[in-house]
Amino acid sequence: MAEFSFEEKTILVQYAIKKFENEEIVLEKLKNILPEKDIQRNIDTLIGTQRVRRIGPENLQNNESHTELPELPENLKSIIENL
Repeated sequence: MAEFSFEEKTILVQYAIKKFENEEIVLEKLKNILPEKDIQRNIDTLIGTQRVRRIGPENLQNNESHTELPELPENLKSIIENL
């Protein structure tokens, strides 16, 4: 697994949520890139800071009406495209 900064991990999780919305699928797709503990921690942080919201027991959604998605850095674009 590559080393990512905390901010990069958060951005990866946000864009994975935007792409899939289902928490199980997000975990499955990112587990080869980030440790599951980091993924879960970032989901919890994003919910706590209201950048992501739960829209059901397993579905997540970026709270784009509350905050904008951060700019996707060049080094993460291919990772998100290949999820």
